[in-house]
Order: sequence, then structure tokens, then C-alpha cells
Amino acid sequence: MSKHKIAITFTVILLLAMLTFFLFVDGEKVQALSKYGSRGSEVTQIQTKLKRWGYYQGNVDGIYGSQTLAAVKYFQRKNGLSVDGIAGPATLKAMGIYSSSSGGSSSSSNSNNLNLLSRLIYGEARGEPYTGQVAVGAVVMNRVRSSSFPNTISGVIYQSGAFDVVSDGQINLTPNDTARKAAQDALNGWDPTYGAIYYFNPSTATNKWIWSRPMTITIGKHRFCK
Repeated sequence: MSKHKIAITFTVILLLAMLTFFLFVDGEKVQALSKYGSRGSEVTQIQTKLKRWGYYQGNVDGIYGSQTLAAVKYFQRKNGLSVDGIAGPATLKAMGIYSSSSGGSSSSSNSNNLNLLSRLIYGEARGEPYTGQVAVGAVVMNRVRSSSFPNTISGVIYQSGAFDVVSDGQINLTPNDTARKAAQDALNGWDPTYGAIYYFNPSTATNKWIWSRPMTITIGKHRFCK
């Protein structure tokens, strides 16, 4: 083999090694990230979601400017994430954004939905009867289907002010098997609430508006309503 061919072969191997390094860290694919100064479709997704959830008030223009930076930090702070203003893997995952480099296949998306809904149920309804835990998951699913709420599970759960466990950090607790099973039942379509999109504890609720909502059923300590 000539020196010229050897040099070309070595260059190709070096480039492949560098590409592998950038795509894999500790055996896991590195997700795309957006930060101040970034532009493109991922930034547009971030702005769209944050605007829908009440974190961002600027234009959806695909430009990661100061307003987007502030909105991402606000989202991170409210949801127990590292507040660095960078939409990296953890922040994108919390927003329900999966890029092609993150392996965002249907199966991984379903797995993340199950995990997130399990954590919501565990935080909001652990200690409630099993049907009541499924019911909390069903409320999330009913909101996803409603035109009045975000159309994704992550969007509903992380909508500003929607669930106390998000603001107090309990959303980050590890769910037990019961919560995971309840989440799966809710994802599969079981709705013990008869279409409810709200629920509250009558013993602790102080919001007068929630009392005005038409009740569908009471399960455990929670009253479900439309």
C-alpha cells in the first residue's frame, strides 16, 4: 500500500473515531441541545411548547435569544432541573422533545410517557386507592385530548401551575410498581373519571372556582370534575 493510501486510510479512521466520540458518551447517545444563539427547528419546538405552557411570551421565530433563554431557565427552575439556560438532554426530555440523534423512536417516546405519567401519579396520588391512581392518570389523558390543554403528556404535566408536585419537586420521586401499573392502565384507555379534566381534595381546596366545576365522581380523597 502506498504512503498516500495509508495516509488517507489513517485520516478516515481518525474521523470515524472522532465522530464516535461525539455521538457516544459513556455508552449513551448524546442528544442535540440548543442554547443562546442557536437557530432552527428545535428552537422553534422549544419556543412553541414554552409559549403554550405560559413560560415564554416572545415570538416563535426559531432564534434562541434572551427571551428564550429566560423562559428555559424559568422552566428549569420550576421543574427541578439544573438552571443553566441550555436546552440539553434532561430539559429536552422534560419538554417531550426527542431529536433524531436522541433515538426518539416511538418506543422510547412511549417509555418516557409511561415514566413521566408514573411519576405524576406517584407524586399526586400515592396512598390513594388503585382506581384513584388510575383516575389521576386519566385526567392527564383527557387533557391531552382536550383542545383547551397542551396535546402531549409532557405538555399537560409541565403546564405552568397545573400540578403541585411539579412545583414542589415531587415529580422527581421514583414511582413504585403500583403507580407504573396505574399509568399503563390510563395510557391504555381506562378512565374511571368519566371524562374529568380536573380533580381536587375537598378537605384542602381553597380555590372557589374549582368547587364550581360539575362533579363526575369521588374516588378516595379526590373529587373529579369537568
